[in-house]
Amino acid sequence: MDFQDFLRHKFTHVAMGEFKPGKFEAAKQLYEEAVLTYTKGFKGAYLLQEPGTDRGISIIFWESIEDMEANQNEVYQHILKKMMPLFVEPPKTVVYELVCEINPKEIDEV
Repeated sequence: MDFQDFLRHKFTHVAMGEFKPGKFEAAKQLYEEAVLTYTKGFKGAYLLQEPGTDRGISIIFWESIEDMEANQNEVYQHILKKMMPLFVEPPKTVVYELVCEINPKEIDEV
């Protein structure tokens, strides 16, 4: 790793939405399908569910915006089309730049 690596920031695609009653599990399966199509630049994904509701947040980490856009291929678009009718209304989506990352310190086992 050189100094330039420290200057690069990851990007996140964040989607917040609510699914029709009882549709969260079906949406989760489609989400997992979509994430499995990601390749270059993909750095991880999280799907969060508000307990007791059908509301959720997706957070997907990318090396760059270009990588994120390149992964929105035909297969991804097909899965997204299957997911959209499960939403109460289209999710709100935003791209953020990761500007601070704090990881827990490694703890030596005793």
